[in-house]
Amino acid sequence: MLVSTKGRYALRVMIDLAEHNNGEYIVLMDIARRQDISEKYLEGILAILSRRGFVLALRGRGGGYRLARAPETYTVGSVLKLMETSLAPVACLEPSAEACSRAAECRTLPLWQKLDRLIDDYLESVTIADLLKEHNGADSYVI
Repeated sequence: MLVSTKGRYALRVMIDLAEHNNGEYIVLMDIARRQDISEKYLEGILAILSRRGFVLALRGRGGGYRLARAPETYTVGSVLKLMETSLAPVACLEPSAEACSRAAECRTLPLWQKLDRLIDDYLESVTIADLLKEHNGADSYVI
């Protein structure tokens, strides 16, 4: 499992929106500046988050982005699954993988399946609110 830049940045954006969650929309330029992410790249990430209902977007004057729900309702797993093709630790567990002809006698398959469950369980147990609590301080986050 390798989390892409898009996945890491999406988490940073969600944390940023949660930290600055005062009910008002936050302009893209402010998020980009605080997170040191290009506005162009950030637009793509926010478009995905908006389309899937993770954030609310408002165009025009006074517009920007804000969380659609409370920070404790978003899990790290839900954000990463939205942005990543797969979080599977090995190719044979990818959702699009063809059935392996060796699966029945594969001595390592149970290991990879258990690791996959452990990763998923852990990522689903941590919320954006948890990440906020873990870092009380600066406006920048490195994940």
